[in-house]
Amino acid sequence: MSAPHGKTAGPFRQPKAVWAVAFACVISFMGIGLVDPILPALAESLHASPSQVSLLFSSYLIVTAVAMLFVGWFSSRFGAKRTLVIGLAVIVVFAALAGSTDSINGIVGFRAGWGLGNALFIATSLAVIVASASGGFGGAIILYETALGLGIAVGPLLGGELGAISWRGPFFGVAVLMAVALVATLAFVPSLPKPKRPTSPLAPLRALRHRGLLIMGIMALLYNWGFFTMLGYAPYPMKLSAHELGLVFTGWGLLVAAFSVFFAPRLQARYGTAPVLYANLLGLGIVMAVIAAGVATPTVVIVAVVVSGAFIGINNTLTTQAVMLVSPVERPVASSAYGFLRFIGGGLAPYVAGKLADATDLSVPFYLGAATFLLAIPVLAGGHRLLRRAETRPEESEPVTPSFTAIGAPVAGDVPPVVVAVGAHHNAAAIVDSAARLARDTGSPLEVVRVRQTAVVEEQATDTETADQARAAVIAHLDRLAAHGVAATGQILTSVGDHAAAGRALARHADQLGARAIAVGRSPRGPLAQFADGSLTTALTHSAHCTVVLVDAGHLPRQLTPAALAELRGSAA
Repeated sequence: MSAPHGKTAGPFRQPKAVWAVAFACVISFMGIGLVDPILPALAESLHASPSQVSLLFSSYLIVTAVAMLFVGWFSSRFGAKRTLVIGLAVIVVFAALAGSTDSINGIVGFRAGWGLGNALFIATSLAVIVASASGGFGGAIILYETALGLGIAVGPLLGGELGAISWRGPFFGVAVLMAVALVATLAFVPSLPKPKRPTSPLAPLRALRHRGLLIMGIMALLYNWGFFTMLGYAPYPMKLSAHELGLVFTGWGLLVAAFSVFFAPRLQARYGTAPVLYANLLGLGIVMAVIAAGVATPTVVIVAVVVSGAFIGINNTLTTQAVMLVSPVERPVASSAYGFLRFIGGGLAPYVAGKLADATDLSVPFYLGAATFLLAIPVLAGGHRLLRRAETRPEESEPVTPSFTAIGAPVAGDVPPVVVAVGAHHNAAAIVDSAARLARDTGSPLEVVRVRQTAVVEEQATDTETADQARAAVIAHLDRLAAHGVAATGQILTSVGDHAAAGRALARHADQLGARAIAVGRSPRGPLAQFADGSLTTALTHSAHCTVVLVDAGHLPRQLTPAALAELRGSAA
């Protein structure tokens, strides 16, 4: 075989373009958490009421919501890099203006401009990182997840430290850091190809005519209503300094990041998307009711807010996956339509909460937030069949979100094949060649399955490669194998977010073929992710009725069993 057999590149060995955008992602994810610790200081320094200060959330999120309808069209027309650069420049300008103003109305207005820049940035950042990364999407997603964790966790801490000096500090801090990211993006990010067909600016609104997308969008609106009520008003009854608030929301942010990246996929793999969302929304409703009932006791509010981070992390990830599962339209269009509704809910909530708090007392907005979390449950139930249909074949009870597309002619004969699963990373050819040697030694044909995934990280989703790119990759494998006399055919396995569902689907596919063995290679995400519960490899190992082997260039194939997975996890840890 002629494929290279070098060592797998680590996820952090990336081009400068990826690091530039990842740095900007960290600052972007700091966004909301950066502001929370200074809310009471803003109210005191500018002689404003909490309801007036809450408008800096409303203006930011409502403008972001409306802009989400058009960013897909803008990016498809002007290109991803130009969209990123304009978004970063807008954030730099309006964050600096917000820090330099002397009135609450000025901050509210400049936060609206900041929201426009944020929409342009978040709509393209994940896609640019995936497109620019070396070693395929696995390393890119690890880097994006790392940026998410750092931003959410460090944002409140930095906001608290800068806010302890002056309420202007967080605004100027964002402006300076985003200016650095802007320069790095201009210098290192190359121009990326535009889509063959520009997106219509009306496409997101038209997409909401689809019942499943509309239901999930309304559920997200209600969820974000409760979420931003908490973010906008919880700092006040805590009665803490900016520094202390920063520490509280850092604890909250750590839970958001951890449960979004690590726990949500495992819960989904074990219980399914809808059941986890039902339980999660109920948990959030209870937490908000506790805040409302204990609003006069700062300790109760502090503990409840920190605990809510776990529920929010799970909800952000699984709600986005649910949208991608039921949506019949292209991913960018579905993301824009969903983003419009969820940001509208987040934007209206602080405004209404402020009016209620002024007219009654501070507990009422939290009770309303609890009610919106609970109301989201029957709304989600209204789309339960659609979501279940997207996850399940009528004749089966196992999730089979992934679908298969055949590439190449079937191999003649009745000899059981060896199936090899590979992703979009630079070591794919070496994995296929190792599996080809296994097939040759057993006298079997080879089936190459390219796993093409929609990556879902927190509230962002993007395709890791286009259908044409995946097809071209499979054909390249088949051509190389044919040149060496290896009988082979191909498949593309398309999956949304849930790695375990893809593993189970691959196991069923191999059973239908009567496969002799299924081969997988080392994942660029690393052994802890590859062999963890909820991963493709683990689900495949537990579900397959044939032998599953780990192939690694220069090593003998290793049979994977539950005991072997535990050993591999332990050695990696």
